[in-house]
This record gives sequence, C-alpha cells and structure tokens, in this order.
Amino acid sequence: MELSLPGLVMLQMLCLATGYPNGAPTGACEDMTPRHTGVLPQPSPAPYTLLVNTGTFQQGKAITVTISGPEYRGVLLEARTDGSTNALGSWQHPAPDTKFLQCTGNPQGAITHANTNLKGESTVYSWIPPDSTSPVYFMATVAQQRAVFWVNVRSAILKRGKSESLVLATEANAGMAKEKPVLLLGICFLMILVLA
Repeated sequence: MELSLPGLVMLQMLCLATGYPNGAPTGACEDMTPRHTGVLPQPSPAPYTLLVNTGTFQQGKAITVTISGPEYRGVLLEARTDGSTNALGSWQHPAPDTKFLQCTGNPQGAITHANTNLKGESTVYSWIPPDSTSPVYFMATVAQQRAVFWVNVRSAILKRGKSESLVLATEANAGMAKEKPVLLLGICFLMILVLA
C-alpha cells in the first residue's frame, strides 16, 4: 500500500496532535498548561474539586488528595505555596495509571498520568509535606481528553499545625475553597447522647 504525500502529512499531523498520552512534560511544571498543539483550556468552571483529608499539615505526615468529579484521563498535580510556581514536598507511591514528574529539581515533585486510562474518585494521591511554615495548597490540571481540560483547579489552603479534622475542599474551581469540618457532626452526636 502506497501513501500519497498529503496522506503522509495528515498522518504526521495526527501524531503531533495527540498530546502527551504518557504524562505531562517537565516544561508544564510551572504554568501547568498542557502542551497540546492548537488547544486552549476550557473557559468554563472546572467540574472538578480537590479534596484533602485535613486542614493542616505537619512535616512528614501524609496528606491524602482526591480529585472529585467526572472521570478523567490526564492530570498534573502539585503542592504549592502562594507566590511560588515551585512544586513543594514529595508525592508517595503513585496511584495506578499515574507516575511521578520531576519538577523544580524534585524527582517526586508532581504527579502526572502514565497513560490515558480513565481515572476517577477512587484514584487517591498521597503527599508528604516538607519542613515549611508557609500555608500550602494543591493545584491541578485535569484533562477529560486531549482537547478538553481545565487548569488552576485549587484545593483549600492547608496551614501548618496539628491535624484538626477531615476537611473537604469545595468550589475549588472558583479559586477559594470552603471548609466543612466533619468534627462538628461528632460533637452534635455526643451532645445528643449526653442530653438523652
């Protein structure tokens, strides 16, 4: 079978337009924008939320991060402090279908997709905080497919200190997340028991 010149050019363009099925390139670490040729991020609010298991962090104590929303194929996930584009801390044991990405000289500074298999809310990421006094937040780029992705999906801000309670980050795509402590439910339950 013989390919014509236009057919060969079309095939080459198709290969270039596939994006990065094996993970984000290190060049995406700072601005977290996929290098998908000719494609821009979605202008609509992201259908994703970054959930964290605590509102505080301590050096060396793992923090669990989950991306809530529709299934996705691509991801770039980092921890940051305000005013910096450097990846902070290190990620532990990449979840299935994900891998580490070296950012700012840190070999485990970010997590990215290892393939285009679907990932969902059962995909849990574990981050180890460094010795830092600055507040920390998580930042993600999430891609449903090559041409449909959202940047700047942010979690709630975590402060240094002892663990308080489970905190769910909501409305992260609006830039600020609200906190809903689960501890309040426990206190209400105890009060009902005491008063009964």
